Amino acid sequence: MDLLNTLLDKGLRRELPTRDEALAVLATSDDELLDVVAAAGKVRRQWFGRRVKLNYLVNLKSGLCPEDCSYCSQRLGSKAEILKYTWLKPDQASEAAAAGLAGGAKRVCLVASGRGPTDRDVDRVSDTIKAIKDQNQGVEVCACLGLLSDGQAERLRDAGADAYNHNLNTSEGTYGDITTTHTYADRVDTVQKAHAAGLSACSGLIAGMGESDEDLVDVVYALRALDPDSVPVNFLIPFEGTPLAKEWNLTPQRCLRILAMVRFVCPDVEVRIAGGREVHLRTMQPLALHLANSIFLGDYLTSEGQAGKADLDMIADAGFEVEGTGEVTLPEHRATAHAGCGSHAGAGAEAGAGCGSHGSGGCGPCGSTAPEAAPEEPAQEAARGSEARTDLVAVRRRGAGTDLAPNA
Repeated sequence: MDLLNTLLDKGLRRELPTRDEALAVLATSDDELLDVVAAAGKVRRQWFGRRVKLNYLVNLKSGLCPEDCSYCSQRLGSKAEILKYTWLKPDQASEAAAAGLAGGAKRVCLVASGRGPTDRDVDRVSDTIKAIKDQNQGVEVCACLGLLSDGQAERLRDAGADAYNHNLNTSEGTYGDITTTHTYADRVDTVQKAHAAGLSACSGLIAGMGESDEDLVDVVYALRALDPDSVPVNFLIPFEGTPLAKEWNLTPQRCLRILAMVRFVCPDVEVRIAGGREVHLRTMQPLALHLANSIFLGDYLTSEGQAGKADLDMIADAGFEVEGTGEVTLPEHRATAHAGCGSHAGAGAEAGAGCGSHGSGGCGPCGSTAPEAAPEEPAQEAARGSEARTDLVAVRRRGAGTDLAPNA
């Protein structure tokens, strides 16, 4: 397929595909799916070999959020029966993190619900970072605390944080449809604050909220322009008690196409399969490891994941290996120079551009071979036949904030 040969060549050169090429990946047929995975898999192996980075979530403060994000079980007005608790003490958070690290994780992600941290909250998290790092040599710590005010990213960096996560989630054009209490621009600003402070920026998306293929491409191109080191790809978990509880728009095949598109657009970035992989990829999870080089181990913030041992077995059975704490995740050119999601040399006018009207510049064609014609039926139409697997959505009842042992 000419499209895949073009995308493979561009991925190996870190060159940005055209928007039409990215859209064409999402529109490929099921008959072409393994070819898509094979091509994107070669790009993944070029920059990350067969390593899989394990990350572990610790929910420092669960529920009770004043924001109205429609996808979130912790949102204002959520009727989802999730765990609700205020800040864990540093020793409690460190104990929770230790379970994931013992299971093979090399990064701990410290997450707290809310619009953004107060200065006192930053002090709390700083103490937690110190407690974790004092007890675990070589561990990476990523903070995810919401919108940052001036100076807070620098304080987290000085406390020992390695990274900061704040997802864009969806395209600028549809952001107001899922959240009204803050803006897309607020999210962009926080990612930029983290990056400017010298933290490794982590920002991704949520697929399955009823967005179009164009929306997915928009947000991934916007992420490339923001230059994060890691891009988490979440698949919506439709929690009962949230506005998006009935949005079951994903099939395993569509999830694989989305991951492949992200890999082609951001070839040398840590692509992480995040929330919802067990719910939507299901038995196709091992195939997704050919596209992403990073996953979360065990449970998520408010939902349960598959057993940590099952994750490790899956990685080994698929012929991959867990990335060790002594190994550098990113390719040398990014690890040493933060060169960006793609090469800023030789990538045409699109290399640092925004996403159409959604950023600081357009995304015009870069003179490459045109993609093959997309099927008449959009991929999203095929996805609508996905059955609701509510049996796979389990609220977390163990680990942080409980007296039960965590899943790791």
